[in-house]
Amino acid sequence: MDPLDLVESGKLSRFFRATRKLDSPGIVSHITQRAAGREPLFLEDADYLFMLWLLKEIARNYSLKIYSFCLMPNHVHLLLSPEEKNLYDAMRDLFSRYAMKFNRKYHRKGHLFGGPYRQAVCFDNNYFLAVSLYIHLNPVKASIVANPMEYRWSSIGLYDNENAPKSFIDPSPILNLLSRNKEEGRKKYRTLLNLGIEIDTGQVLEEEDAIERFGSKLSVLLPALFKKVEQRQKLQTPLGMNLIGIETLEKKIEEMRRGPVGNSPESRKGKKYLVEQLLARGFKKNEIALRLGVSRKTIYNMLKMSE
Repeated sequence: MDPLDLVESGKLSRFFRATRKLDSPGIVSHITQRAAGREPLFLEDADYLFMLWLLKEIARNYSLKIYSFCLMPNHVHLLLSPEEKNLYDAMRDLFSRYAMKFNRKYHRKGHLFGGPYRQAVCFDNNYFLAVSLYIHLNPVKASIVANPMEYRWSSIGLYDNENAPKSFIDPSPILNLLSRNKEEGRKKYRTLLNLGIEIDTGQVLEEEDAIERFGSKLSVLLPALFKKVEQRQKLQTPLGMNLIGIETLEKKIEEMRRGPVGNSPESRKGKKYLVEQLLARGFKKNEIALRLGVSRKTIYNMLKMSE
């Protein structure tokens, strides 16, 4: 069964997708869009400013909640959720209008963007937090700045500065995962950013599970903090159940691998649950087979099982 079908039937809660987007009110999505080939998306400050103006207008016109963003020289990261069933239309409007203005300004023809935007949907608190950190660390990992606070074209100032002006970007849902006290939340967020600088984040544009692995590495360094984040009020889940925390998932996988080989209905159902959790995190079926120590055919058979 296709992961999209599993999500829409209520069995999965986070998946990575470049096509066949989910477009439901309330879902939290990490949207990425990149330039075609090695072309730049922004050539001067005015280009970045136009994208920000456009993003603010699109957020207002389409009732989008935007939590984090980063405009990189050749790609864009957005963390957001729609209040209506209009995410696809909103992103089409945003990127098509920017491309038209850019092409007209620089007298160029052809596609500015390298295909459809990509969407990773999440309902897991730890993943939600990891995405925002990953987004803000992008300029550091690209060696543009040494400190994420130095980068002008991201939402990091709203996370770090208590006197930041009111904005259409809302960092409070993420900071509240760390602490109900705003200043304490900012302090913990800075700590996580500093730790994240030393972690190999991978490239989410190339590796579907890059953020999941990044979040897992962070949680090993601060297990108590991530345990509390996991236990906070869950994100809205209009399409199905929540993902279990990454630490819990790793523990269940280890228990399955160490446990006795069995083929009871309970055992098969338990394995299928782990397969669905891994699929939701963007793992491919052959990667899941290796991780669980079973054949790829077994994975397909598990997904065909009826409840």
